[in-house]
Amino acid sequence: MTTQMDDLRQWIGRTAEAEGLVTAPNADVLTATLDRDEPPYAAGDEIPPGWHWYYFPERVKLSETAADGHAKRGAFMPPVPLPRRMWAANKQTYHRALHIGEQVRRVSTLTDVSPKEGKSGALCFVTAKHEIFGADGLATTEEQTTVYRGPADPNAPAPAPQAPPGKPVWRRTVRPSPVLLFRYSAVTMNSHRIHYDREYTTKVEGYPGLLVHGPLIMTLLLDLFRREMPRARLTTFAARAVAPLYDTADFEVQGEPGGDGRSAKVWAMNPQGALAMAADATYSGS
Repeated sequence: MTTQMDDLRQWIGRTAEAEGLVTAPNADVLTATLDRDEPPYAAGDEIPPGWHWYYFPERVKLSETAADGHAKRGAFMPPVPLPRRMWAANKQTYHRALHIGEQVRRVSTLTDVSPKEGKSGALCFVTAKHEIFGADGLATTEEQTTVYRGPADPNAPAPAPQAPPGKPVWRRTVRPSPVLLFRYSAVTMNSHRIHYDREYTTKVEGYPGLLVHGPLIMTLLLDLFRREMPRARLTTFAARAVAPLYDTADFEVQGEPGGDGRSAKVWAMNPQGALAMAADATYSGS
C-alpha cells in the first residue's frame, strides 16, 4: 500500500480546464437555498465571493461514476486506493469580482499528493490549485485540499473536540435537512452519495447520518460574513474542516470581527458544542 500511495505523486502537475457562464438563474437558486431575501440577479450584477463554484458543475457521464457517486479516479484526481473521500480545506484569494453574463474559465493544477499515516490509519491529502478567469483576467485563486481515508473503524476513538477560535458576536442556526443537502448537491451537480443516500452513507461508509457538504458549510460561513458585513469586500477566505456535520441535528455558524478592521473569524459548531469548521477572512471597507 505504501509504495502504491507514494507512486501517486506522479499525478502532481496534471492540469484540467473547464468553462462556464455566470447566469442569473444559478445565482437566484443559490440565494433561495440560503434563505436570503434579495431581488433577482440581473445582467452586470456582481456575484458574491466564492460563488464561482456554482458555474463549474461536475460534468461526468453517468457511466463514468464510481460506486460512491463521484467520478472514477485516475483522470484528473489520482487513483487513491482508499474508499472514503472528504473535503478538507480551501483557501481563496479574490482579485476582482465576477458578474452576471460573464464567460469564465477555470484552470486546475494538481499541486500536491501527500500520503500519511494517522491515528485512524492511512490517509492521503490531494491539493489542487484552481485559477478562475473572467473577461478581464484572473478573478479568483483557490487551493482545495481533499482527504482520502480508509474504511470506517467502529472501534476507533473519537478525536478530541476542539473549542471555537473566538467568542461569537455573530451566530445563526442552520437546519441541515435532507432537502437542503439535496438542493445543494443539485446546484453543484455533486452526486457523492454520502450527501443524499442514507443507506449507502450509514451501511457502506459507516457514518451516523448524511454528511453536510464541506463546500456548503464554507458557503454558509461566507454567507454569515456577508450578512453581518454587507459593505465589506473580502480579499481572502481560508477554511479548514475539523469534524464532520450530519443531518441528524441543527448546527450553528458563528463569527466575530477582528479588532483591526481588516479581518474576521467565522466558524461552524456541531450540536455538542465542538468545532466543525474554522475560517479566517480578510477584507477591505466596512
